[in-house]
Amino acid sequence: MPDDPLLLEVRGLVKHFKAGGLPMGGRRRDPVKAVDGVDLTLSRGSTLGLVGESGCGKSTLARLLMALDRPTSGTVLVEGRNLLALPSAELRRRRRDIQLVMQDPYTSLDPRMTALEIVREPLDIHRDLMPKRERATRARELLEMVGLDPGHAHRHPHQFSGGQRQRLGIARALALRPKILVCDEPVSALDVSVQAQVINLLKELQREFGLSYVFIAHDLAVVRHVADEVAVMYLGRIVEHGDRDTVYSRPAHPYTRALLSAVPDPDPHRRGATGRIVLQGDPPSPSRPPAGCAFHTRCWKSQEICADQRPLPSEPLSVGRRQVSCHFPEN
Repeated sequence: MPDDPLLLEVRGLVKHFKAGGLPMGGRRRDPVKAVDGVDLTLSRGSTLGLVGESGCGKSTLARLLMALDRPTSGTVLVEGRNLLALPSAELRRRRRDIQLVMQDPYTSLDPRMTALEIVREPLDIHRDLMPKRERATRARELLEMVGLDPGHAHRHPHQFSGGQRQRLGIARALALRPKILVCDEPVSALDVSVQAQVINLLKELQREFGLSYVFIAHDLAVVRHVADEVAVMYLGRIVEHGDRDTVYSRPAHPYTRALLSAVPDPDPHRRGATGRIVLQGDPPSPSRPPAGCAFHTRCWKSQEICADQRPLPSEPLSVGRRQVSCHFPEN
């Protein structure tokens, strides 16, 4: 393994989308600021959990990490090389290192293709990885690796259950021997018992192959089970980033506290012991985010400085490794 433990580094990533529709009152519509200055790091063999409510920019960030979308500004470095500045031929080759596991196993697989064809397709596209005669054998090995019966290789996606389809998607993502898997809500469409099976499979594959994961989810209980570090996203910005135990046991940002307070506690004796924080109002529009701290319009700790100045990431706090973008973080 290389000496540098840092595998993925995101610096100042911004993605603004042009707003559609007709101008309002003669004024052009403001762009949608889906990702608004994100900095992230991912170490080799670790899992970064990315959490936040729907619409905060998580899936857009996933597409930027894959170089499927071009950013407005910023860089995505994989092993020190800017993925977004590579020529097309080199980008195609480097994309092998970072693959995507999609959210919906019902729509992410081509219904006309068999399981064997689905898993073999990346190898047929990147033909220099192995001879044609070996690809079908490799596809069957991958099916077995993720817990599917190689004897079902000629079945179509509709002949598999939801959990089996997600395993099929994972096998496809592993075909090119990636170093990073970006998992975009990989278990949200599955039953709870099947979620546990898929999560255990991902952890087993990580141990076996030294994979690194960016695990995107809105289910904080799932993220706590799989992540080594957690980044909390609000309105296109990372508001808190730190090791899992510190973030979950002592959240520093008010938004993180509100998210964690909404997680149901399975222990009836503890249920209600820590009061739930109910945020007032709706999230602001990403096309016109508030000045200063994006969360100040819903924050119970907001003061004048919060509306005027955007808080910069702090130095790591005293307990654990953590950065928080807040003028008045919890100690």
